[in-house]
Amino acid sequence: MITLALAGFIVGILSSISGLGGGFMIVPLLIFLGREAKLAVGTSFVFILVVAISSILSHYRFGNLDIKTGLTLGLGGIIGAQIGPQVLQYVSEQNFKRIFAVLLAITAAWIFVDSKS
Repeated sequence: MITLALAGFIVGILSSISGLGGGFMIVPLLIFLGREAKLAVGTSFVFILVVAISSILSHYRFGNLDIKTGLTLGLGGIIGAQIGPQVLQYVSEQNFKRIFAVLLAITAAWIFVDSKS
């Protein structure tokens, strides 16, 4: 329990700084701790929800919030969030891990390249 709380603390800091939500760190952590990939994904959204609410309040205080854009993105996200878990039901554990790893690598490469400009 303490390990999970400490991991949540660290990921909470990193996700509120980066805006990446934390799922990209929580999912691999939960898989490493023996959780099934699909359970790790679902569980990470509970973490993301709690951290997002806290981050929204903090970013609002600093004026770092475009509510209209966020809500517009969120509307599309609501629809996508209903489709994603349905698709995930047809993806094997092994293929999920491979797809997730590729997405992380592409994201890392993009951020790395973008940081040079």
